[in-house]
Amino acid sequence: MSFLLPLPVLIPLVAAGLALALARFPHVQRIVTLTALTAVLGVAIALLVLVNDGPMAVDIGGWAAPVGIALVADRLSALLLVVSVAVTLGVLLYSLAQGNADGDEGAPVAIYHPTYLILSAGVSNAFLTGDLFNLYVGFEILLVSSFVLITLGGSRERVRAGTVYIVVSILSSILFLAAIALVYAATGTVNLAQLSQRLGEIDPGTQLVLQLMLLVAFGIKAAIFPLHAWLPDSYPTAPAPVTAVFAGLLTKVGVYAIIRTQTLLFPDGRADDVLMVLALLTMVIGILGAVAQQDIKRLLSFTLVSHIGYMVWGVATSTEAGLSAAIFYVVHHITVQTALFLVAGLIERRGGTTSLARLGSLARVAPLLAVLYFVPAMNLAGIPPMSGFLGKVGLIEAGAERGGALDWTLIAAALATSLLTLYAVSKAWNQAFWQEAPEPLPDTTTPRSMVGPTAALVAMSLAFTVVAGPLFDYTDRAARDLRAQTPYVTTVLPDGLRGSGQSSDLTEEAERHGESGQISDEQETREEVP
Repeated sequence: MSFLLPLPVLIPLVAAGLALALARFPHVQRIVTLTALTAVLGVAIALLVLVNDGPMAVDIGGWAAPVGIALVADRLSALLLVVSVAVTLGVLLYSLAQGNADGDEGAPVAIYHPTYLILSAGVSNAFLTGDLFNLYVGFEILLVSSFVLITLGGSRERVRAGTVYIVVSILSSILFLAAIALVYAATGTVNLAQLSQRLGEIDPGTQLVLQLMLLVAFGIKAAIFPLHAWLPDSYPTAPAPVTAVFAGLLTKVGVYAIIRTQTLLFPDGRADDVLMVLALLTMVIGILGAVAQQDIKRLLSFTLVSHIGYMVWGVATSTEAGLSAAIFYVVHHITVQTALFLVAGLIERRGGTTSLARLGSLARVAPLLAVLYFVPAMNLAGIPPMSGFLGKVGLIEAGAERGGALDWTLIAAALATSLLTLYAVSKAWNQAFWQEAPEPLPDTTTPRSMVGPTAALVAMSLAFTVVAGPLFDYTDRAARDLRAQTPYVTTVLPDGLRGSGQSSDLTEEAERHGESGQISDEQETREEVP
């Protein structure tokens, strides 16, 4: 079943080309996009089931690792793939409903759908690649498509924000590419499985420099303090569906890259203390920024930054319990943060603004919208027994098991961040929903077709609470595999340290030539014997 591995990347790319060719037929274009992402979700679910028997790998073009590029699915990548595609599909339904409600005014649909599909392909490629350079390619696909999406509409504010975003992203990409070049110079490979074997053989100082360079590159993409300043200025200006999918997925791709490289390439934990300090500062500085905001989108953008710190903390523990809780928290946060940004889009549509100073009375005029905000907001704050609470408990338990001074400091910071998150989202709830609006709200309605996908994502975030036990069992096994490394490495390099380095077709051809050559030699020998 390894033939399924390329499909989450291949299907959206093919569909993007088809959608672009059908630019004059918006209705057909939407059907193509919806069908493609539905198919990818089916493939992702199949991979999630199949990897329970062990990781799966496929050699692109038939060239075996480490010469060729491998796509690899293990428990971590398969789980994140399913959640990311499900969220992407939900946001697509929201955007289609918004387009129908607005009559596509000001929305360049011919550009949106192909670009959205390319974004999905980039996310899938980043999660599935077993090659460091192909991970860079995945990031570049995300960069190009996200720059187009973040500037949709062409307003001055969006172009300015998009310019900041692209400059920061290019800087991150340059640093990542330089790190890849140095890794290849030091080890002679960029295959992740082979790097896990070779990096330990090089000079420890060189190894640490490579580790820090990769952490900085991924830290920019994940919006870790102090590399986060671009995010609160960029995300709030984009259309609601774009902001939602960015908030849910793009920073998590950076977190995934940190998890993968720290566990597979640098398992010695030399940078753990640095990561813990950064996690602490990310949590605290991010939530202090959120408390100071008077705009819902900017408030949510700062909470996004803050809660990245929880995930980095789990990675920095270098324990199975910490990794498991970090993976659980990533899954929880993808759905909750996406749902909240979609709700922010509905608030803007119903209230005419996202400024808390100008909103009010929404609980009376739109009670369903009040519920859709309240549930994920409380989940984000970690109110028991929701998944946000369970993820934080897992992280606190992992920190307490280590028991160091820095661990207890992080536990205190995590608790304070949760309380401040509760304060920030409650303040927004009070001003937007309970207080009387300073001016009459616009006489508009919220289309049910937009409410439906939002409610579905809210329900998905609640479902993680219901299945928290089995989900934690799954993340425990994923963390165990990450720490062991062996299942991943032996799947990619089944023939030993180097792998075969040849395609199966060439190997079979060589064997045939060898057999024919042996037969010819035997014939010549028989002819020479009288």
